[in-house]
Amino acid sequence: MTVRARLTLVYGGLFVLAGLVLLGATYVLVGRDGMSAGSMQRASEAVIGPDGQPAINTIIKDTRADTMHALLTQGLIALVVVSVATIALGWMITGRMLQPLHEITATARRIAESPAADRGLHERIGLQGVDDEVKRLADTFDLMLSRLDHSFDGQRRFIANASHELRTPLTLNRTLLEVALTPETASPEVRQLGTTLLAINDRHTRLIDGLLLLARSDREVTERSYVDLADIVDHVAVSETVKVVAEPFEAAVLGDPVLLERLVQNLVENGVRHNVAEHGWVRVTTLTRADGWVELRVSNSGPVIPRYDVPGLFEPFHRYRGERLAAPGAGLGLSIVRAVARAHGGEVRADAREEGGLDVAVLLPRAP
Repeated sequence: MTVRARLTLVYGGLFVLAGLVLLGATYVLVGRDGMSAGSMQRASEAVIGPDGQPAINTIIKDTRADTMHALLTQGLIALVVVSVATIALGWMITGRMLQPLHEITATARRIAESPAADRGLHERIGLQGVDDEVKRLADTFDLMLSRLDHSFDGQRRFIANASHELRTPLTLNRTLLEVALTPETASPEVRQLGTTLLAINDRHTRLIDGLLLLARSDREVTERSYVDLADIVDHVAVSETVKVVAEPFEAAVLGDPVLLERLVQNLVENGVRHNVAEHGWVRVTTLTRADGWVELRVSNSGPVIPRYDVPGLFEPFHRYRGERLAAPGAGLGLSIVRAVARAHGGEVRADAREEGGLDVAVLLPRAP
């Protein structure tokens, strides 16, 4: 039972119990405080004498019984009517008193059901009224949301600032390495060392770019434009090492073209990178579903992945089997895909294929 139903039941039960006690007390008091049989008998003897006493006693008893019966019956009827009205009124008043709690619950549900963890933290209840327990609860909830919102904003700003600051020394390192490798007199050892350092520098650059994009895509997209995912697939689905089969059909959405292109590119690159050495393939399809969603599906061949390990692939810096040094990527590809999809009001689903590889589906709202 809900709190409203329990409160109504408790208050209604107490009222009915109090009414029964009051009716019983009235019944007893009326029976005791009315004229007793003895007093009525003495009054009748003074008026009509002892000969007519039997008839008078009978009348008195019948009248008294009828009066007590009428008192009990009419009292119970009145109690039932008033109890029903009181319970109904209590239901209405309880609902009105619990309305602030409904507002708090609705706000918490909107925040909890938001696509991203920090989406919706800018909302506030702003409850007005008397400074009672419910208002203090709402104010405490608003304070908690404010601190969480400030914390997430600080985290995003830190990632963005750190990424920008780290780009400068990496660019400088790359320039110095390229200059050192330019002369023809450089020894093979120096060239090998320089090439290795350039590869490490490029990997760090991709990592920083991924962090910056992740910090950007984790926010809700405010400026949207018309984008057809089929055009992006035609542009992105190209590979020299793995056969990429594109089957694009019209799939129009409203969103950020740069972020959506990065979403498709990450999925295709992930399918190409994590594939089999020979006869590998990647299939990319787009379509508009009848339920109002646009679907982008990327399937590939590759190693067999346990189903329980699939959700962890969308976590930042997570690589299958923990191959951090061997994997060429930064471990942010699928994390960026999920962040971009959520920023556009969509979602990502992935499933491990029994033959090996993944089947990843991105669902986005269709453009009107």
